[in-house]
Amino acid sequence: MVTNSGISNVITGFTGVNSAQLVNDLVTAQLEPKQSDVRERQNLNQARISALASASSALETFSKALSEVLNGRQLTGNLVSTRGDLVAASFIPGQKPQGLPATVQVSQLAAAQSMVSASSYASTSSAVGEGSLTITTSAGNFNVTIDSTNNSLGGLRDAINATNSGVTASIVTDNSGSRLVLRGKEGAANSFTVTGSGGSAALDAFAFPPAGGAGMTSVTTARDSIINVNGIELTNASNQIDTAVPGVRINLLAAAPGTNVVISGDQPTSSVKDIVNEFVKAYNDLRGALNSATAPGLDGASGGPLAGERAARDMMRSMASLTTKQLTDTGTYRSLADIGVKTNRDGTLTLDSVKFDRALAADPEGIARMLEPATPTAGNPGLAKAFEDVKTAIKAPNGSLTGAQNRLNKIAADLTKMMERVEEDSDKYREQLEKTFAAMDRQLTVLRSTQSYIEQQVSVWTNSGDN
Repeated sequence: MVTNSGISNVITGFTGVNSAQLVNDLVTAQLEPKQSDVRERQNLNQARISALASASSALETFSKALSEVLNGRQLTGNLVSTRGDLVAASFIPGQKPQGLPATVQVSQLAAAQSMVSASSYASTSSAVGEGSLTITTSAGNFNVTIDSTNNSLGGLRDAINATNSGVTASIVTDNSGSRLVLRGKEGAANSFTVTGSGGSAALDAFAFPPAGGAGMTSVTTARDSIINVNGIELTNASNQIDTAVPGVRINLLAAAPGTNVVISGDQPTSSVKDIVNEFVKAYNDLRGALNSATAPGLDGASGGPLAGERAARDMMRSMASLTTKQLTDTGTYRSLADIGVKTNRDGTLTLDSVKFDRALAADPEGIARMLEPATPTAGNPGLAKAFEDVKTAIKAPNGSLTGAQNRLNKIAADLTKMMERVEEDSDKYREQLEKTFAAMDRQLTVLRSTQSYIEQQVSVWTNSGDN
């Protein structure tokens, strides 16, 4: 006989299920493995992108540092003047010296026009008279006004300096009293005159040329320096000359017409070796980082982020070619290999000091020109230009590095779309499950209603049987 409890047990077997939790569990079970796979591929691809970006940045930094080191050291040794009492010489920062050795004769030093007041005053506060002065230079006229507020020798000095005319006023004092001194800038074009106006005869004492017998006394006349460089006469408004020998600053200390002064660079042995050692060390740091990034995974260990990446291999091959690349088309020593720079099995470099020292002793200037020519050319690019060419080729729009970066960026975009599709498929699966369980819930509701009716009927039958 069918009992109430029997029917209830049958229906209850389909109830008590948390359908929302079940849907979440089913969706998660399908979604997580797919997401994990895509995420793992994204992480690997991003690691490659980051590693390539780091390699590109390191390449740029190395190239810039190499150029700065070579350009800053000026592989000419130290500048030497055969007459340091007549001419001093120094390198102009950021420029490469050319045309050395150079022969210089100093015929005349540049000078600034200067003058002193003929009359002396008891002190700087002594009155000088009211009125005005006009200072005339190549830049124009500059007016100086003296009135009751500044009628003193010190006031006149300050008023002249306030014009910013290029003429500087000062006061000198000795046992005879205080006098005004005017000084212009060096060079013949910087001469000046001073004229008085305003009816004050007292201010005529500061006129130059003197007016009516009263005025300033000339001390020096404005003139240019006159030098002869390698047979060419040059004039300059200053005693510091940057344009006579390219890359060299000449300071004139004294004139000695007819006396030759030779400016040259001494043998640059120590600076050349220091720079080559710096290059080898910096190169090895860069190469070591690339070796680690491209290392293959061995014995189950994971490899570097750029393992198997062709762009990285191309970069390393291009860098390795530097040791044998011709840096000059003249002389005995034309490449880094010629002066003792060797490539090790792992791609790093070693400097053979014995071979290098022998080459440097034989031709220090030739090696300096090979490493850093005054003007890089196709036949004589020098080390910095040669590496710059390697970097440019690698990073060119059609270069291996740019191609790899574009490819990896496309993969990143594709993986992003793939993750979006996985999530879209998951949403569709969730929607399907929710519809299925909603239908089941509706069926269970019907079954529970039927269950209630049957239970009532069974109860009636049972009671009828008992009677």
